[in-house]
Amino acid sequence: MLPFEEEFHDVEIVVQRARRNGRSTGLSLTVDRPGGVDLALCERIAARLGRALEAESEPYTLEVASAGIDRPLLAPADYDRFRDKDVLVKTTLPIRNEYTHRGKLLGLRGNAAVLATNAGELPIPLDLVKSACVEYDYRADLRRAKKERREKR
Repeated sequence: MLPFEEEFHDVEIVVQRARRNGRSTGLSLTVDRPGGVDLALCERIAARLGRALEAESEPYTLEVASAGIDRPLLAPADYDRFRDKDVLVKTTLPIRNEYTHRGKLLGLRGNAAVLATNAGELPIPLDLVKSACVEYDYRADLRRAKKERREKR
């Protein structure tokens, strides 16, 4: 329903969950879109879904949230979409004696996500990825803001 409506054509549903909680069902939706997600978009999505769910006789709770600045990488396409971003990848087995890997994402090569690290390129097979997310670098934002302030003087 949502992706087929013009207002939400560029919204990506990153994660969707439904959980029983006693007599009610908890519905959770995590969304993203190019340029980011703001509170107003989450409210519009929740209102649209709420209208669709009004016909349900069972009680429910609904939560719509942004994927956030530390957006999870879930689908193989995410590893190409977020190329050149800093990422954090946790693996189920150690690679180079580590379970946690940080670096700049170079994209996918075959079935492996490739990171540029201080020790060189690190291919991580997708079937060993426990979790992965874009890692927000607040220091880079602070440096960029400082540089912009200096340039305005």
